[in-house]
Amino acid sequence: MRVLHQDRQAGEIKFQVETLDDLWHLYNIILPGDIVISVTYRRDESKTDKLRAERGEKKRMVLGIRTENVDFHESESRLRVHGVIVEGPQDVGSYHTLNLAEGDVLTVRKTDWSPSILDRVKRAVEDSRKPRILFVSLENDEAVIAVARQFGIQEVARIYAPSSGKMYDQKEDRNYYEDIVEKVKQASQPGVPLVILGPGFAKEALVSLGKEREPDLFKGAHVYHTGQAGMPGVHELMKAGLGTEVVQGSRAAMETKVVEDVLTEIARDGPVAYGPAEVERAVLMGAVETLLILDSIVRQNRSGPLMSRVEASRGKVIVVSERFEAGQKLESIGGIAALLRFHLPS
Repeated sequence: MRVLHQDRQAGEIKFQVETLDDLWHLYNIILPGDIVISVTYRRDESKTDKLRAERGEKKRMVLGIRTENVDFHESESRLRVHGVIVEGPQDVGSYHTLNLAEGDVLTVRKTDWSPSILDRVKRAVEDSRKPRILFVSLENDEAVIAVARQFGIQEVARIYAPSSGKMYDQKEDRNYYEDIVEKVKQASQPGVPLVILGPGFAKEALVSLGKEREPDLFKGAHVYHTGQAGMPGVHELMKAGLGTEVVQGSRAAMETKVVEDVLTEIARDGPVAYGPAEVERAVLMGAVETLLILDSIVRQNRSGPLMSRVEASRGKVIVVSERFEAGQKLESIGGIAALLRFHLPS
């Protein structure tokens, strides 16, 4: 994502959307009450002498809406921002939906850009320069191809071997790996690291064929042994923090590690708090070293004061994606937790 302009006095930042990940970041940046300004299309309902208004053609115009709802549609690569028109050439006071996609330019106006939101903006700009990760998680009869995006691990393909067992034909075996190589080729992008994982020897067989068929793509592949294949294998790798600096440095790996740290401290009765009431008590006592909060809670626009108080006391705030496995684990303990500087008094 690119920041095209900032006006701190007006509380405005102008963005250009470059990738699907940028839409996910904006989903977490735009909150109810914010004003979003962008080019859109709206029909001109011109009234005539007839009983019903004629439906005019949609016209291109710039509208500013006061946000009420924001919806991220991953399958359509769209971000829909719905609210009341407050700025524009027509229909001020009426409802409208901005449909934002890759390539669009928008301005977001807030009364308060909190440190956590500004950190998200900074992260979105930095993430646009970082490669994503392409995973192939396989065993002898099934392979999953997935991509690490900023909003989670997205499965993009699943390939099945034509048969299995003792009667497994060597030709069919080769066709299975050829299918995987072809799918990897379709899913790969320049600069995106390839990580191949799984139990057994299927991963070595894939790399061998891959280097033969697509040497430029497979020569730098990172291969890891995991106890499971499929998406569970990918999550196992992320949880263990195995692999290259690329894997270890990814947002998914960082969020996974910090949530696992919370669960470890809970298991050993360490300095940790979880659940809204206990975390709020810890924040009020200045005990929070690191606050973890689900992005879905942040979007409800009720956690701002709590996050600001943590930041004011030199604590760190980490907004965890609900789409990562780590987010699901955090949700199971109330959606909010904190690593503490000291144990809370009973």
